[in-house]
Amino acid sequence: MGITKNVGNYQLGRTIGEGTFAKVKLAKNITNNQIVAVKIIDKQMVLSNNLMSQVQREIRTMKLLNHPNIVRIHEVIGSKTKIYIVMEYAAGGQLSDKLTYMEKLSEEDARKYFQQLVDAVDYCHSRGVYHRDLKPENLLLDNQGNLKVSDFGLSALQKPGSLLSTACGSPSYVAPEVLNKKTYDGAAADVWACGVILFELCAGYLPFIDPNLMNLYTKILRAEYECPKWFTPSQKQLIGRLLNPRSKKRITVAEIAEDEWFQRDYKPAAGIYFQGKSYSDDVRAVFEPEKESSEEDIVPETQGFINAFQLIAMSSDLDLSTLFEEQDDKNNRIMLGSKYTITETIEKIEKAASDASLSVEWMSNSKMQIQLKSKFRSSFNLLAEVIEVAPTNCVVEVSKPAGESGIYKEFCRSLSQMLTEKSRKHRR
Repeated sequence: MGITKNVGNYQLGRTIGEGTFAKVKLAKNITNNQIVAVKIIDKQMVLSNNLMSQVQREIRTMKLLNHPNIVRIHEVIGSKTKIYIVMEYAAGGQLSDKLTYMEKLSEEDARKYFQQLVDAVDYCHSRGVYHRDLKPENLLLDNQGNLKVSDFGLSALQKPGSLLSTACGSPSYVAPEVLNKKTYDGAAADVWACGVILFELCAGYLPFIDPNLMNLYTKILRAEYECPKWFTPSQKQLIGRLLNPRSKKRITVAEIAEDEWFQRDYKPAAGIYFQGKSYSDDVRAVFEPEKESSEEDIVPETQGFINAFQLIAMSSDLDLSTLFEEQDDKNNRIMLGSKYTITETIEKIEKAASDASLSVEWMSNSKMQIQLKSKFRSSFNLLAEVIEVAPTNCVVEVSKPAGESGIYKEFCRSLSQMLTEKSRKHRR
């Protein structure tokens, strides 16, 4: 593995992901030779951007979870400048990658992954945890092809009898009641996302597709979709109950488990799962630097699990290295941080495009790709991707596949100013 450094009981190997303030490395536990993934986060980034409370909340949430179909967090190790998150290594990559090269799965494979997803969701819900961002990109596979739910960055704890109110999630997978900007039940919203995922696994494409965001939301609100001809009657029936736009009429996790199509060849997750405990002291400890400590002076946290920025700070398709500041123009690609909602951010992009004499063409993608074409130059176009990482935080990645740099720089400069206007006003 090309071992170069020790962190606690772990020998760090090659980097499998890298950004300005965070990277993910393969590592080996020297006590048992277990291969893990270690995410290394710049502690100062978390503190200086007031993200400590979010990270602490995610730590407490993940300490409640221990299930074969959920990415396991082994431990946290803190130094003066870094947070080392030791987690289970999912060698099979993202389920979305498998969909990319297989287009659609066999009914048997789709059912197996859906069964494992429902098992994990049921476990989370039994502990009051609601994911709120279920999608194939957040579903990983281990080396045996078993599904692992990851990325609880938008998860919430919901008390019995209460409702949630924060609108979040990825556009193509978000439930109608969340779009209505009213309070909603986290369990029902997760079930809707499971329905979208099941449809996508079986069909090879999403049930709700439209290049225009407002049209997409209208289709979701009305549950306007059409099943492909190869869907069996039992598949159609289950998906219809999952994608019921009326959340109170939607099938529950318990009812999914009783469904005839779901039950076929069903093997419940093996093992005994315990409910972890969350302590405020050890959650805070990782943020408190030791006096005279250095990066090599590692102080392990007491036993527990963590999802601090779970796969947000460093994933292959979401580099947040410049979440709150502009990056120099390198290789015709720039990432800008936005402290606006995703809708407001898109409006800023459209305004900046108009100022630069660019037209906007929507492209269907979970990351909301927007193609910007010059009204006057047929050889020029830009690509902007908007990624929502929190209800009021987005990342905009702008790239220039072709054309001159002048318009590209003008657009990026204008957009950067628009996206930082809000934070400037707040400092006055």
